Amino acid sequence: MSGSSYEQRLAEAMAELDATRAAVARAEAELAEAAVTVRSKDRSVEVTVGPQGELTGLRFLEDRYRTMAAGQLAASVLEAAAEARGLMARQVMDLFEPFTLPSERVPELTGVDVDWARIFGPAVLEDSPGRDAGRRRHDDIADEITEDPEEEHRHG
Repeated sequence: MSGSSYEQRLAEAMAELDATRAAVARAEAELAEAAVTVRSKDRSVEVTVGPQGELTGLRFLEDRYRTMAAGQLAASVLEAAAEARGLMARQVMDLFEPFTLPSERVPELTGVDVDWARIFGPAVLEDSPGRDAGRRRHDDIADEITEDPEEEHRHG
C-alpha cells in the first residue's frame, strides 16, 4: 500500500467518523425533544412519556375516572405508561440503529457502541417491545395495586 493510498484511506475514515459523530449529535438533539402519548385500552387515561421513558403528562379522559375503582384506574395508568415507554424505546433504537452498523464506505469503522441505558434509562429496556419483562397481564397489575400492605397490620 503506497503512502498516499494509506493517507487517503485515513482521511476517508476520519471524514466518515466526523460525519457519524455529527449525525449522532443531531439524533441526540432530536431525541431530547421526543415524546410519546398513549391512551389506555379502556380509554380512561392518556399518558405521555419523554425520551427516557419518564412520565411527563397524565390526563384523565371524559370523567371515566370518577366511576372507576382506584385499582382499576391505577392499572389503566400503568398499562398506558408501559405501552408508551415501549414505543419510546423502539423509537430510540430505530433512531440510533444506523449508527451501530459498520460503515459501507469504510469497513474498518465497525459502528458506534450505543449505551441504551445511558440514553433512556435501564427500566425502559425492560419494557421495550419484544421483551417479556414488564409485560404482565392487566389483572396481575390490578391485583398488586389493590393489595393493602397495612391491612395485614390491622388484622394482626
